[in-house]
Amino acid sequence: MYTLWGNTIEFISVDQPQKIRGRKRHICFINEANELTIEDWRQLILRTTKRIIIDYNPSDEFHWIYDEVIPRDDAVFFQTTYLDNPFLDQELVQEIERLKDTDENYWRIYGLGEKGVSKETVFQHSTYDKLPEGVKLVAYGLDWGFANDPTAFVSVYRRGDELYLDQHIYSGGLTNDDIAEKLTALDIGRAEIVADSAEPKSIEDLHRKRFFIKPAKKGPDSIRAGIDIMRRQKLFIQEGALDMLKEFRNYKWAVDKNGRALNKPVDDWNHAVDAVRYVCLNKMSKKSGKYHIT
Repeated sequence: MYTLWGNTIEFISVDQPQKIRGRKRHICFINEANELTIEDWRQLILRTTKRIIIDYNPSDEFHWIYDEVIPRDDAVFFQTTYLDNPFLDQELVQEIERLKDTDENYWRIYGLGEKGVSKETVFQHSTYDKLPEGVKLVAYGLDWGFANDPTAFVSVYRRGDELYLDQHIYSGGLTNDDIAEKLTALDIGRAEIVADSAEPKSIEDLHRKRFFIKPAKKGPDSIRAGIDIMRRQKLFIQEGALDMLKEFRNYKWAVDKNGRALNKPVDDWNHAVDAVRYVCLNKMSKKSGKYHIT
C-alpha cells in the first residue's frame, strides 16, 4: 500500500475470495481481467464507487467480458495492439510479428488484438524426413509410464524458431533397468535428459546409472507455460514417429458443457507431448521477448 499526493494506492492479488470482498475503493484497475471469474468481477463492482478500468488479451473466443462488460451503455472500449506501445523492446516486437508465420490464432490475439478463435487441436505441425543442416540438440525428454501409460523418450532439436521432434522410446511395461538398457543402445552419451519430476526415485536411479538427467520444472501453470513456448515455434515431427504424430493430432483443448473451448488441454494423448514440453520448460526461457537455450 502506498500514499501519493493524498491518495492511497493498494495492490492486491485476487487469488483468495476474502481479498476481493475487502475494503472499498474509488477507482479499480484490473490487469489480465480475463483471468477473473464473473463472480470476482461482480464483487469488485460492488466495492468500487467511481470507475473500473480493465485490460486483457482476447485469448478466449467466449468470455463474460464480451457479454457482461463491453455491451454496457456506460462502458468505453479501446482496442489496442503492440503497435500502440512505444516502450516495447524491439526483440519482443519481432517475437510478436513472428507469430504471423508460426501461429495464426496467436497472431490474431497478440498481434491484431482480435478475439481468439478456438481450435480443437492444440498444436499445428508438419513432418520431416531427415534433420536439416544447422539444427542443434536442445535435450531429450522423458515421460514415465508403466502399466497403463507408455514411457515416452523423445529428442528435441532446434534451428531458429523451428523445433524438430522425434520419438525413440514409446512403450509400456518398462522398468528403470529396461529404460537404461534402451538409452545405452541409443548411444546418447552424456546428453541432457529432462524427465517428469513426479518420480524423483526413478530420476535418481538413472542418474546413478551415469545418465545426465534432470527433473522438469513445474509450477501452478507449467502446462500452459510449456504449451505457450511450443506454440511459438514451428513444429516438425519425424515422419516415422507414428506414436508421436498420433498424439499431436489428438491433443486437444478441453471444452465446457456448452462446447466452448477452455484454456487448458484434455489430459490425454500427452506422453510424447509432455516429454517435449519438459524440455521446453527447462531449456527455453523467455528473456526480453526472446527465447534462449539455457
